[in-house]
Amino acid sequence: MQGTIDGFSYGAVTPVAAFLMACLGAALGLRCTNRSLRTERTFKAGWLALGATSIGSGIWTMHFIAMMGFSVDGVSIGYDMPITFASLAVAVAMVGVGIFIVGYRGATRMALVTGGTITGLGVATMHYLGMAGMSLDGQFEYDTVTVALSVVIAVVAATTALWAAVSVHGFLPSLGASVVMGVAVSGMHYTGMAALSVHLHPDAVAGDGSSAPLVPLLIGPACFLILAAVVVMFDPLMVMGTPDWNDPGAPGGAGRKPGIPAQRQVPRFGTHADPASFHSRPRDPAPPGEW
Repeated sequence: MQGTIDGFSYGAVTPVAAFLMACLGAALGLRCTNRSLRTERTFKAGWLALGATSIGSGIWTMHFIAMMGFSVDGVSIGYDMPITFASLAVAVAMVGVGIFIVGYRGATRMALVTGGTITGLGVATMHYLGMAGMSLDGQFEYDTVTVALSVVIAVVAATTALWAAVSVHGFLPSLGASVVMGVAVSGMHYTGMAALSVHLHPDAVAGDGSSAPLVPLLIGPACFLILAAVVVMFDPLMVMGTPDWNDPGAPGGAGRKPGIPAQRQVPRFGTHADPASFHSRPRDPAPPGEW
């Protein structure tokens, strides 16, 4: 028996909330990746890891917020916890591989294609693994062409996002890139859902058509995203930039090619973590007799 699917049980609430969560994860991930290109090699891996976890958590949270509005008429839906959290691990790991490739290789064509493909496949794998973690008295079937389209959308979106992470500077351009990625990730999700059909078992136990509560699952990733946002907001270089970023003539300034990490600058005084200290060196005392 064919099951009746409703992907918008709560109207526009779940799609809008899911889209905003995808944008938040993308914004944090892009800013962290961009920040990694302007830091010493010691801290580069940390920023890239934070960016990968932010994007992976944002996409995973987006998926399950959207799934709050998913229901199948006549049966109840549950979730297998190991598979559900395995989808989160896959998302973070595969996104991390793509981000580390671009973070260390720059915006070369090969790095973007390789990193974008791996990241996009990670997003698609997360989606369909998360769907495999759903349990109900029925069987899922997918339209192959629509599934392939959703994977293509994920790969294109991921490649575009990685290019933006290393090539787009400034808060507003990064915000625009995050919105574009949020639209693409949401489009990939609902394209994948459009490929789905449910065939109920003849002896299916009748239910109210609702899903198991998903809010407890989302608390951890949501808290992580909030903490990541705090880290990004309070990093001075993310807010103010460095003195050389907008100087085309400076080494590693705006005149360098996009995506190529800036050459390490070691100032005689001051620290990269505190741009204001570059101008706070005390004056040497004047020799006697020169007053």
